[in-house]
Amino acid sequence: MPERSLPDTPEEWLNRAQSSLALAKMKSRKVYYEDLCFQAQQAAEKAIKAVFISRKIVFPYIHDSTALLTQLEQEGILIPEEIKKASILTLYASQTRYPGPQPPISKKEYQDALRIAESVTGWAERIIQG
Repeated sequence: MPERSLPDTPEEWLNRAQSSLALAKMKSRKVYYEDLCFQAQQAAEKAIKAVFISRKIVFPYIHDSTALLTQLEQEGILIPEEIKKASILTLYASQTRYPGPQPPISKKEYQDALRIAESVTGWAERIIQG
């Protein structure tokens, strides 16, 4: 378990992002890919919000990665194209989180979500640690 930091620090938000990422990697035959993708989305969202905190920018309490990244960009933070792919993860915060008419998430979609979440958390970590 990671060492906890104060709750309003970018380090603690990054810890929580890495915790969600670890959960996203915990595959089991009893766990839907949708639930793992939700954890991947949470990892990316918390990592992005850690960047906000590190730059002392107030963030909205939303789950829309595109809106969050756009706001960071408007604040002058360069968002690499690879990180902009986090917008795909927004789907997993709401539409696939609960039973519904959408088709099941495939293994490839899960792998893509995991890869994106890893990229976003790594990017945030580099920004926060300088």
